[in-house]
Amino acid sequence: MAAPHWTLLLTVCVASFFTAHANKNAPVGQFFVYELQKEVHQADFNPVSKIYGQVPDDPIVFKCNKQFSPDLPAWIRYTQRHPHDNGFLYGTPMEEDRGKNIIEITVINRRTYETFQETVIINVVPRAKLMPFQVEFFIPRRDIEKVLPPTVQYDILQDVQKMWGADDLEFVNITSALDRGGRVPLPIAGYFEGVYVKLGSERYFSKCLQEVLTPLHARACEAARQSGRPYVKVTTDCSGGCLVPSNCVEWCRTSLLDLSKPEPPPPVPTMGSGILETGGEFDPPESLPPRDFFPDYVATVIFPFVLALILFLLLAYVMCCRREGLEKRDAMTPELQLHHHHTIIGNADELRGMAGTREGVPPPLSTLPMFNRRTGEHPPPLQRAYQPDSIPLIMAQQ
Repeated sequence: MAAPHWTLLLTVCVASFFTAHANKNAPVGQFFVYELQKEVHQADFNPVSKIYGQVPDDPIVFKCNKQFSPDLPAWIRYTQRHPHDNGFLYGTPMEEDRGKNIIEITVINRRTYETFQETVIINVVPRAKLMPFQVEFFIPRRDIEKVLPPTVQYDILQDVQKMWGADDLEFVNITSALDRGGRVPLPIAGYFEGVYVKLGSERYFSKCLQEVLTPLHARACEAARQSGRPYVKVTTDCSGGCLVPSNCVEWCRTSLLDLSKPEPPPPVPTMGSGILETGGEFDPPESLPPRDFFPDYVATVIFPFVLALILFLLLAYVMCCRREGLEKRDAMTPELQLHHHHTIIGNADELRGMAGTREGVPPPLSTLPMFNRRTGEHPPPLQRAYQPDSIPLIMAQQ
């Protein structure tokens, strides 16, 4: 009974230290894809469950880099939309990328945080065949990770073969629209980032594809842009070229590339003697041309000074020349001032006499003190006998 237990334990230990290796070839000028399958690496984390046929669905992420380097080679891209999806290494190598590329892939289990090391050797080999005629399509209803699986590439290849009429088509490149400056779509259903797909062949373009170069196609695309339609279909057999609606192309973004006649290289620059020709030296001016600063002086000094002077004169006129009240006071004669003084004295004496005639009259009730609880003061009895009906309400209540 102990032997199976030790066998399983040994299997787990060996699997934890085991590093897988893969060797792939990538021809120059052809599209390369390497799929990192999540199910395979989940079995690497759980070798015992693989024996019993029960592999858990754990979230898996991949960290990819070139050996002895923190990044991937310039021609390789990596994408993984979600930890429960597969990852992809893809790209198109060029002549300057020829050689061996050792890619280290660290597989991380997001549930248990276990790691697994995998090494992929990608050999960039010489070009398999020339593809001088290439067509680049734009598929607006796809994301990059949905086009990289082989089954989807096969469907797109079948559609293009019907439009092109060629059987030797090869994928040259697949690029996300985000890498071309496209906008990031909303994270809801029905919004896609779009994918550019380029295919090449040794056969010249069909009549269906050549319609892209006609003025009629250009006018149709301009009318579509003005009407707001997402894409325009060519009016021939190209319109029925997509078996899957998600693989339908936008014809207004389709371009044809003819590489059969490469452009001549730029002319080699001719080497001179190294001595400047006559008249080629820089002759700086000895002095700058004169500049008239009088308008600036008027705007910054003269005009503010004149404005301040006008305001000062206006204020002086108001303060010194418009004193009517003081002039009238100074214009009064001494006799008039004396008469005014006697008039004031007489009015004061008259008021005192009028106040003296009120001594026999009792003061009004509003001036009499009421009962004070603290001092015990009461109204005089004369007021009660003289004006019994004029007692205040508070005194009547007492």
